[in-house]
Amino acid sequence: MTSVVPLIQSWPLDGIDANGRLAAARDDESVREVMLSILLTRPGERLMRPQFGAGLLDFVHQPNNQTTRALIANLVKKAIGEWETRVVVLGVEVSPDPDDPAEVHIEVQYRLRHATVPQGLGLSLRLGAAGR
Repeated sequence: MTSVVPLIQSWPLDGIDANGRLAAARDDESVREVMLSILLTRPGERLMRPQFGAGLLDFVHQPNNQTTRALIANLVKKAIGEWETRVVVLGVEVSPDPDDPAEVHIEVQYRLRHATVPQGLGLSLRLGAAGR
């Protein structure tokens, strides 16, 4: 099952629990939020971990063509594989939006290392114009 994740996430905190303590994301929710954090963080952005992140937003002004989509797919697979050790990346598909030539949909198929059921993470990214 794939779902589109909003850009605003709760990781590492998920508000206040019923006892008035800070609540943290749990299990699959935590994994999904960490993957999104990896994808949206630019390398060099974290002070004590300068190599952390994929820098997905660096593609924002790139043309929406087959080469750019292949680069995004490779980057996503490599970054999640390196930084989120709780999952096995099964595949990454980056496809153009048929209704918007500047947008791509990124689908990450993965499974938790301790589970057998595949999961999915989907998000959209707005690029430059198609085929420039």
